[in-house]
Amino acid sequence: MFFKNRFDAAAQLAPLLNKYKHQAAVIMAIPRGGVPLGYYLARYLDLPLDLLMAKKLGHPANPEYAIGAVSLEGSIAEDCIDIPEKYILDETKRIREQLRERYKQFMGNKEPADIKGKIVIVTDDGIATGRTILSVIKILRNKQPAKIIVAVPVSSEQAAERISHVVDEFICLHTPYPFFAIGNFYEDFSQMQDNEVIQLLQELKAMDKVG
Repeated sequence: MFFKNRFDAAAQLAPLLNKYKHQAAVIMAIPRGGVPLGYYLARYLDLPLDLLMAKKLGHPANPEYAIGAVSLEGSIAEDCIDIPEKYILDETKRIREQLRERYKQFMGNKEPADIKGKIVIVTDDGIATGRTILSVIKILRNKQPAKIIVAVPVSSEQAAERISHVVDEFICLHTPYPFFAIGNFYEDFSQMQDNEVIQLLQELKAMDKVG
């Protein structure tokens, strides 16, 4: 075990991001498991927090196999000659509608952060294969951020190597081998519930108003 829970993971990760404190940057947490880390990092670095709403675009014959990704404002798909274009269009539309509903549930009427010219720090509770996040990084690049940083507590070696080649900085505390599942490296890896996510986001919003 490396971490007691997600907050402990965030506390260990935060010092490695000190140089981004008070910068023109935004923390983008992947719900739901990435939100406790995003919450902690946003407070520690005094940066705004937004949610990176994205979901893999699955292959029609195997939905668990990612052929791309869909976000609130973009999408990307691999060139697959055996997949009908209509499937990709219909699936992209369906996923985006789900993401919009989820974003509104968590963030209310807030508009997604404008990341053009800003440092984007993407965080989650861990990375296993990295296929979805690799696609999401391509989508983020199209929005012209100044830099893309991926900061996670734990990642597989394979994912770490692939991601480090496509971001400006990859920050990771542990890349253990063998790597079976993210939860293996946490004492408490209980699933985050929607109400817990909303509570953390509301707490952060209240603190911003006080500040």
